[in-house]
Amino acid sequence: MRDLKGPVFWLAAALAVSASLFHLWTGGFGFMEPREQRSVHLLLLLPLAFLLYPATEHSPKDRPSVIDAILCALAILPCLYSLGCANGGPYCASIINLRFETVDPVFPIEWVLGTIAVVLVLEALRRAVTPILAGLVALGIIYLFVTEYMPGILFFRDIPATQIVETLYLFNSLGIFGSITGISATMVAMFIIFGAFIEGSGVGRLFHNLGMKVAGRQAGGPAKVEVVSSALFGTISGSSVANVFATGSFTIPAMIKLGYRKQFAAGVEAASSVGGQIMPPVMGAGAFIMAEITNIPYQTIAIGAIAGSLLYFFMILISVHFEAKRLRLVGCDPSEIPDWSEVVKDAHLLLPVFVMVGAMGFGYSPAFSAFWGVVTMVPASWLRHHTRLYPADVLRMLAVGGRNMVVVALACAGAGMFVACLTVTGMVISFSTIVTGLAGSNLYLAGILIAITVLILGMGVPTTAAYIIGAAIGAPILQKLGVPELPAHMFVFYFSILADATPPVSVASYAAASIARCSPMAAGVVAFRLAIAGFVVGFSYLHSSALLLQDSWSEIIGEFLANAAGLTLLAAGFFGFFRAPLPMALRLPLIPFGIALALADAVPVWYRVATALAVLLVMYVAQKAAAEREGQAVLAERTS
Repeated sequence: MRDLKGPVFWLAAALAVSASLFHLWTGGFGFMEPREQRSVHLLLLLPLAFLLYPATEHSPKDRPSVIDAILCALAILPCLYSLGCANGGPYCASIINLRFETVDPVFPIEWVLGTIAVVLVLEALRRAVTPILAGLVALGIIYLFVTEYMPGILFFRDIPATQIVETLYLFNSLGIFGSITGISATMVAMFIIFGAFIEGSGVGRLFHNLGMKVAGRQAGGPAKVEVVSSALFGTISGSSVANVFATGSFTIPAMIKLGYRKQFAAGVEAASSVGGQIMPPVMGAGAFIMAEITNIPYQTIAIGAIAGSLLYFFMILISVHFEAKRLRLVGCDPSEIPDWSEVVKDAHLLLPVFVMVGAMGFGYSPAFSAFWGVVTMVPASWLRHHTRLYPADVLRMLAVGGRNMVVVALACAGAGMFVACLTVTGMVISFSTIVTGLAGSNLYLAGILIAITVLILGMGVPTTAAYIIGAAIGAPILQKLGVPELPAHMFVFYFSILADATPPVSVASYAAASIARCSPMAAGVVAFRLAIAGFVVGFSYLHSSALLLQDSWSEIIGEFLANAAGLTLLAAGFFGFFRAPLPMALRLPLIPFGIALALADAVPVWYRVATALAVLLVMYVAQKAAAEREGQAVLAERTS
């Protein structure tokens, strides 16, 4: 991102603040008609992308180039036409909301503006989001032009160029101004603004101090602090990379200083930051997108995610504990542990979070609830002198919120175009045919194929875009195989997030490795081991809704205990420690056995729990006895 100077800085700031104010106003007092809401959303954010993000590494870093200025001006035109002609106007070739799609003609001005919009969104994607997503969308558009020449299952009838532009620019349900952009323009935008206010208010300091107080004295304290603070901060930030830089700059050096390996410290931060997006109540932006796609109430999704997120962070905490014991590390120095008074002095900053969650609990929409969370932030900050927010602080947070919206808005617009390419060509059905042809009725095999697809899509692509595309192609297949809607979408959601912790790309690991100054690949391997809980929980959703709290309490408790025991054995196998160091001959079988305890749905759940507890008890007693014998032998040797 550029560090703008002079008048251009104020122009970009004005656009960013205007974007935040527009979304706050509509979130609190009622959204505009869908096409108009989405048009204003991109009208403010698409030009901003060309001001903030340079074309290449050689482009000016403190000002836009002449080409950037031209692209910024051009970006206004298609959005302005979409806004002005949504319901008709004096210069409109057609009334967009009254068009019969694929029947009414596409007029020359619409064809030109549509082409400009597609090209500019692709270029903005390349700059601001990732070239991978831009290339994926471009590949989908190219496919639309060559469908009649493709072999076999990829064949589709000839699609005229005018219809391609119509689909991507004029459709109300698909493409640039489709329903996926609508999610970004309503709920997601509100929570990005809320996150900017939370981050700027000093809540990160509260989370860090709370983590230090709760876990700082334990073995490997800094690592456990990192897990706790990343879980709390990550649920609001919605970006694993942003979370790494927000919390890792403090915790990674502390872990290395204590004695952890650099790659382990980076891996813990990466895995914890990735997991923040599955932690209720906010869950980044994913839960709101899922609610919009599935029409399942957000509250149901957030409540259903509780057990899975607890298991995910349990696995990381137990792994950190085993590694600390293996290396004989201690906790933080007592002088570094804050008093409760130090923690509590910032507790009032959580009031907006409680207001937001409470409003949703009373049935208000997520966007309206987030609006009141933001509105509450300023008066809440004035409860203590050291946290007071002044007008300049509020403007800065509004600007940060607007800037942060750019990436998500473009990712959703790009995902909307890609989903349009899949939909109009029937590729969703073709993918379903391929997967079911390979997997047959084997649910786990189908899940593996879908998980691999989503992981590949998610490597280097924002979670929102990866989930949207994965939900379009993967969730329907799982539902056909008998998986209910919420578990099917939660499965896809998990793997779209876990891509950030999966080598070889593992963008969160790259960010953490840059702080730890270690190999990104080594950090990625550690992060993958720690995040394996997400893979296990994701597949658990396929055979049972218990972890989504949608079963009897007996099944819920049983599945939770079976998964927790299985993850404990996995952690012991991966990191070579339980009560004492484990030999390789024992570590290797623990890994498949731990997975089987969680996923062997053919075995009644309480049988799995009993087996797991028996194995853990035997391991504990055996290692305790071995340690006592070793201690007695050492004592005898010293006294002889």
